[in-house]
Amino acid sequence: MNTDRVKEFLLELQELIVERMEQVDGKTFRRDGWERPEGGGGLSCLVEEGLVLERGGVNFSHVKGDKLPPSASAHRPELAGRRWEAMGVSLVMHPRNPYAPTSHMNVRFFVAHPSSSPASGGGEGGGEPVWWFGGGMDLTPYYGFEEDATHFHAMCRRALDPFDTSYYPRFKKWCDEYFFLKHRNEPRGIGGIFFDDLSEGGFEHCFNLVESVGDHFLSAYVPLLERRADTPYGEREREFQLYRRGRYVEFNLVFDRGTLFGLQSGGRTESILMSMPPVATWRYDWKPATGTPEARLYSDFLRPRDWLGEFPSA
Repeated sequence: MNTDRVKEFLLELQELIVERMEQVDGKTFRRDGWERPEGGGGLSCLVEEGLVLERGGVNFSHVKGDKLPPSASAHRPELAGRRWEAMGVSLVMHPRNPYAPTSHMNVRFFVAHPSSSPASGGGEGGGEPVWWFGGGMDLTPYYGFEEDATHFHAMCRRALDPFDTSYYPRFKKWCDEYFFLKHRNEPRGIGGIFFDDLSEGGFEHCFNLVESVGDHFLSAYVPLLERRADTPYGEREREFQLYRRGRYVEFNLVFDRGTLFGLQSGGRTESILMSMPPVATWRYDWKPATGTPEARLYSDFLRPRDWLGEFPSA
């Protein structure tokens, strides 16, 4: 295990993505460094009111603490009370054009160090650090295009297949199940890949996999953004985009493990909530009219689909 290598990769990945998105948008991202009083800090890179992106952000954080927050220890209660450190890159792109999809990507590394408390059975040298990786990327369109969905999923599969061909179907299913609004009984978008608590195969295997996921984001998303960014639209499409963005807000505040971890661990609120869309709306008991493009999003896209099986040329 080498935390310095992970941190170096994450910082390079952040800069690579920010530089490419600056080229796409035409506006320079704000770079905002910060420190966390409890330990650690990060760098938030953000553009608002861009030429293509209404809001886009790429965060790096490396934070530490003396006691695992509930969101981190819920799945591993035996680690409660341990010192910890977490580092990662998390990004969300909210385009202005309703025909261009929102996308999210996250890669992260977590270490629970041996506790120094007497009750844990030893000091700093007692026991071994427990580490794992997590992450993934997903796509949230407002108007569905099969070619966009198949391209995005093809890049996800390409990122994972060199490590194990079972990963893509496994992590796709995990993504479909994770990015699901239970209270709405609907997916947030068309999915992608998601994984957490990954340590199988050892550190090098997992680290290389996470590198590959991070390195494939731009090839998965930028072609879709460039393809749709100049599509003509009107008030109807804008209103639907803002309505669907409300679902994004609901998921992030109610279900997202990264948001919950950040808030529970005393993270930097501005960076944690950067993923929120800049404008969103809610309407009471609204449903799209039958036969409209808005209705087609629900019927054809907001459900689990085997995108690469249905379109095998992707």
